[in-house]
Amino acid sequence: MQDRTTHRMLYSLKVSGAQTAAALAERLDITAVAVRQMLGRLHETGLVDFEDSRESVGRPKRFWHLTEAGNNQFPDNHAGLTKDLIASISAVFGEMGLDQLISHREQAALNQYKLALDPHNTLEAKVEQLAAIRTVEGYMATSSRDAEGNLILIENHCPICVAAKACQKLCRSELDVFQAALGPGAEVKRIEHILKGARRCAYTITARPEQSNQLAMKL
Repeated sequence: MQDRTTHRMLYSLKVSGAQTAAALAERLDITAVAVRQMLGRLHETGLVDFEDSRESVGRPKRFWHLTEAGNNQFPDNHAGLTKDLIASISAVFGEMGLDQLISHREQAALNQYKLALDPHNTLEAKVEQLAAIRTVEGYMATSSRDAEGNLILIENHCPICVAAKACQKLCRSELDVFQAALGPGAEVKRIEHILKGARRCAYTITARPEQSNQLAMKL
């Protein structure tokens, strides 16, 4: 019963927007105490949050709303749509058309990454910045060093996993973008891959000082 009531609460916040505990109690026909207890548990799990608003004289009212994680509890067929779009592009424009689309996406990402990475002088700083960008894009990325001192880029989530399964060229494209964005002084290798059954995607990034020196001499 509690799970059903919790779902009704989330649904009410989804369709009616931010509400007070009293308003939710009236809408769900349960006590305000029970609502506050449930909201507290949902808040602890990150599904709801609140804002205090002073609408008139007196104590401010607390309005509860869904977080991004709360919104994600509801069905979303964007993954299926993405898969269908890839299949449709391939069917209508052929593999060449799909390749052109991937190349366009690759170039746009590369331009964005290079703009953010170029101001950094060290490879480590570039990788840290790349991890920050990828986190904003939904990849839950981190950067660190392994026991041998090599830089490691880890992506704990893949928001394009369904699309990548439908078109693995997307994954190869991302590896190429990383390499191009970090420049000829770095070598990027994928060591863990979600599409091959790993829990995450991970890359080792090692410096190639001889190539960096050669490039500097040419410039």
